[in-house]
Amino acid sequence: MEFDWIWITGVFEIALLTLAYYFIFRFLRGTPSAQVLTGLVLLLMFLFVATKIFHLDVLNWMLKQVSIYIAIAVLILFQPEIRRALAELGKPHMFAATDIRRSVVDQIVQAISFLAERRIGALIAIEREIGTRGIQETGVKLDSRVDSGMLASIFFPHTPLHDGGVLIRNDRIVAVSCLFPLSQSSGLAKTLGTRHRAAMGLTEETDAVAIVVSEETGTISVSFRGRLSQDLDTERLRRFLSKILLKSGPKNAWQRMMKQFDLTPGAIARSERIKQDIIDEE
Repeated sequence: MEFDWIWITGVFEIALLTLAYYFIFRFLRGTPSAQVLTGLVLLLMFLFVATKIFHLDVLNWMLKQVSIYIAIAVLILFQPEIRRALAELGKPHMFAATDIRRSVVDQIVQAISFLAERRIGALIAIEREIGTRGIQETGVKLDSRVDSGMLASIFFPHTPLHDGGVLIRNDRIVAVSCLFPLSQSSGLAKTLGTRHRAAMGLTEETDAVAIVVSEETGTISVSFRGRLSQDLDTERLRRFLSKILLKSGPKNAWQRMMKQFDLTPGAIARSERIKQDIIDEE
């Protein structure tokens, strides 16, 4: 009887660890951190197996002793993803379809189209569930209705507030001339400018959607969940924003957690469709 209980406990522990690793890899899949985590796990597995096979007891003991420091290193390496996941669980749903009218998307698209045609650089971020109060404080606070003329005038060259990014919450422009965190990903193309890196940096740390207009080429790009989709036309931009913003979201913390790990019903299929859309748009 005691043997059966030990066997059941062991199976339960293995299943629990398997689920935990599955959730972690699922959450980090498609991000630059996934490659780092994969390399780290493979390296540790190789070292532990090698020290066991060749009876390198001292090295094996040292690996076990530094495991706590490896855990701290993982927390530092994956800090943006961990912060985003925790913020996702703690925030109430704010950006449901009832909170934003389709006309807001239309106003944003009109402004982006106007700026792109004239090759006027722009950076606009749309806040969703994770708050951006710290970023708002780096700019000038504003409380204005989202209007295409207002957005276009903000980025017009030589105006006092044209540098930096604009933050939109629901149907209001809440701050302008904001400083967004720059992405530190090593896989970014060197041709990407500061606006593109800022858009990716913000979407790596939050669930916001960031839109960029290049002042050199007039091309339109969108960043979401740390991924950049470039060379969009206005119709693709409209479809992308509508798909992300004009839909109902999860109602409670459990549903948000399941969505964050792509475990809600149909989430895997939706995730693959969004990825394919990004590939097609590129």
